[in-house]
Amino acid sequence: MLGKTSIRLFKESDIPCKVRWINDCKNNKFLHYDLPLDEGKTRAWFHKNKGKLDRYDAVIEYDGNPVGIIGLLSIVDGRAEYYITLGESQYKGKGIALDASVLLLKYAFDKLKLREVYLYTEVDNIPAQKLFERCGFVKYCLDKNSAVNKGKLVDRYYYAITTSEFCKNNKGK
Repeated sequence: MLGKTSIRLFKESDIPCKVRWINDCKNNKFLHYDLPLDEGKTRAWFHKNKGKLDRYDAVIEYDGNPVGIIGLLSIVDGRAEYYITLGESQYKGKGIALDASVLLLKYAFDKLKLREVYLYTEVDNIPAQKLFERCGFVKYCLDKNSAVNKGKLVDRYYYAITTSEFCKNNKGK
């Protein structure tokens, strides 16, 4: 794609998009949300978390149009947990999630001065694993029965990337 991918801070006006994206069954198979999301509860979540320093919630934009969400949770002691959902189907498979992930990791390591970003992903979420590995995340272990998704215990992989691994994998980007 020839357009421009960017990320920006999540705003209250993004709530309807987030609710639509998360409630879309093409997007939520591997998400651990209490579904369906509704705008009222999401607005309460937004106001509760607005301005918190232990998280960074952002919107992925492509040519200025919101197409997904990305962020960091549990920012503490130089570490944070990464998340992403590309919400607009027509933008999937075009490198936008990769570009947004690199932008987020640059922010995490350069601005927030984190030393590690980690994530968990269900073992069946192959497209996400390919994305994470292209970003330079390293798969460290299998965490058996470590989460519940739609009432069932699921196995997840634990991935992480350090500042030095990110710099080594993203020279010149």
